[in-house]
Amino acid sequence: MSGKFLRAAVAATVVASALGLGYVGLKGPAISVAQADDAVVVSPTKVDNFRLSDQNFESHELYRLADASAVVIITQQNGCPVSRNTASSMKALQAAFKGKGVEFLMLNSNPMDTRQEIAEEAKEYGMDMPILADANQLVGEQLGVTRTAEVIILDPKTWTVIYRGPVDDRVTYERQKAKASATWAADALNAFLAGKPVAVARQPAVGCLINFPDRGQPSAMNISYSKVIAPIIQEKCVACHQPGGIGPMPFTNYQRIKSFSPMIREVIRTQRMPPWRADPDVGKFHGDRSLSSEQIKQMVHWIESGSPRGEGDDPIAAIEYKAAEWPLGKPDLILDIPAYDIPANGIVDYQRPSVLNPLKDGKWLRASTIKVENRQSVHHILTGYLNEAPKPGEPANESRWGVSVGGYAVGAESIVQPEDTGAYIPPGGAIGFQNHYTPFGKAVTEKSQIALYFYDKAPNLVMHNSVIINPNISIPPNEPNWKQKAHLYFPKDAILHGAFPHAHYRGASSQLWIRYPDGKEKLLLSLSRYDFNWQREFEFAEPIPVPAGSNLIAIYTYDNSKRNPANPDPNRTVPWGDQSFDEMLYTAVRYRWAGETSATMNKYDELLNENRFMGIMDSNMDGKLQKEELIGRMGERMKSNFFLIDGNHDGAISKEELDKVMAMMRGRGRGGPAGGGPPAPPPAPPATPSAGAH
Repeated sequence: MSGKFLRAAVAATVVASALGLGYVGLKGPAISVAQADDAVVVSPTKVDNFRLSDQNFESHELYRLADASAVVIITQQNGCPVSRNTASSMKALQAAFKGKGVEFLMLNSNPMDTRQEIAEEAKEYGMDMPILADANQLVGEQLGVTRTAEVIILDPKTWTVIYRGPVDDRVTYERQKAKASATWAADALNAFLAGKPVAVARQPAVGCLINFPDRGQPSAMNISYSKVIAPIIQEKCVACHQPGGIGPMPFTNYQRIKSFSPMIREVIRTQRMPPWRADPDVGKFHGDRSLSSEQIKQMVHWIESGSPRGEGDDPIAAIEYKAAEWPLGKPDLILDIPAYDIPANGIVDYQRPSVLNPLKDGKWLRASTIKVENRQSVHHILTGYLNEAPKPGEPANESRWGVSVGGYAVGAESIVQPEDTGAYIPPGGAIGFQNHYTPFGKAVTEKSQIALYFYDKAPNLVMHNSVIINPNISIPPNEPNWKQKAHLYFPKDAILHGAFPHAHYRGASSQLWIRYPDGKEKLLLSLSRYDFNWQREFEFAEPIPVPAGSNLIAIYTYDNSKRNPANPDPNRTVPWGDQSFDEMLYTAVRYRWAGETSATMNKYDELLNENRFMGIMDSNMDGKLQKEELIGRMGERMKSNFFLIDGNHDGAISKEELDKVMAMMRGRGRGGPAGGGPPAPPPAPPATPSAGAH
């Protein structure tokens, strides 16, 4: 055997391991080897599942497209002349198969191209299909990608490659033709859709070389378990994956982790774990449990190289799992959350109990901790203050909540207010809960408690809660990408501390934008993949200034199609509703008014609430309501009296004209918009509220 051939064989073996083929070796599924600048790259015939976000911050999972007739993946990189010159050909290919069930995606595996830059490139060159940002290059590695402008056609029934190569022969290096004479990609699709053999299943890729620096490198394969992998797992995973924890597989030592390594690789590639849904390219947040791009590569490469033990101690085996009863110290007040009998199996609907607020005087909340008995069974608990206690048996629905009293998720059992900042809890009323229980094979009774910690004296700064809401949402049946939005106008300067997006089973993504008074916009929070099972507040690492006249805009995407595995009924028109089979557009925000202190409380919340109805209806955000924007029961009533409400008869209802209508309704004892609305603000604290409980 020649030295050159031997080196190629060794390289192929190393790369096969790097691409996730090491489980079966080179004697497994048929593979093809492509030569690209002396680097031997393995092209798998079967593609693993993955999930990536595109240039518009929408998430895409490959195997969700299993009902497509074919899936086309096209490699792309900003600035590549071949990508740019073939953009029209790719668009023509997409148009030729419109209505035939073929799904088109682009893949950008260049870590240097940001989502914003990809979006700008796509707009300039007419690339209107989703471009998936493969920042850690794992998808490109597994696909065996070497160059841009390569078309990879997949059979979604088997996820095997039926064609890969250029779209056609119109463009090649340093030259291009007016018209293609060979249309390999279209020919392959036509043959496959007709159930015929593909005549040409492989052509050499023509495009810019893409740099994959870790591909086949020993440094990417020889990753230390003791020094690299175990610290990642200790920091990001064991809070849930421990004996008695909510994670189904306890990570107690190297042997346990290795036994679960194929599953760990799968959930990382599909972004199911860790369960942190905030997009890493948008904002910084406290308590971020996501894996960095480098940590993702280290974990996956380590698993693909066989999960070697290597030298050194096992830090995971040395962990002692013992937590203090109340990690913040002795509470000022402990409330028992109503007990619930959790069955051994099945699905438990969200429970929404409440407890009466025993406070006789208002208190300033400094912190809270929720303690659960059965960590395996409690997924999360959310809370909110209620001005009025629900009637017996009535659920404490979130739409009635005011200020948050605390929350629980594994690793986030305590909530502590910023220094010298408090949330006022009035006397009376009730505390409402949203409890998510998960059966784990054994019937248990869960008895959780919430501990509250108050200031001894009023803090200087005051935390407020409000909500961006749209109770008029209506999602058509079988609609995979339905967008709705609402906005909240801030009449005075404020400081935004956190946001809590909330939807139900059909929620697919959620974004929070700020539109400044000069019209400029900035994305503050993006959940490219909204997950009903993992809800939490996202607290900004640095609070966001909100100048007077700004709008906070909540944009939601809903998937009411059969591709959504959580969808109870894709054939139903889905309205707003508190039940999980209905939907919500509900982003709670936590903020302070600039300059406000507990000694100089203002009434800016009243001004904010007066603008809420405009934020629900004014879809084009021009500060006026046109007839076509008036939807829902309240909107229909206004539409029937449009001529009377539109006092100056300019064809639109201004804020001043709307204020007159709302004042008239309040005078008649009617509330806000019919069909649901935001919680009423809690009563204001007295001039000198009580201090902590003693």
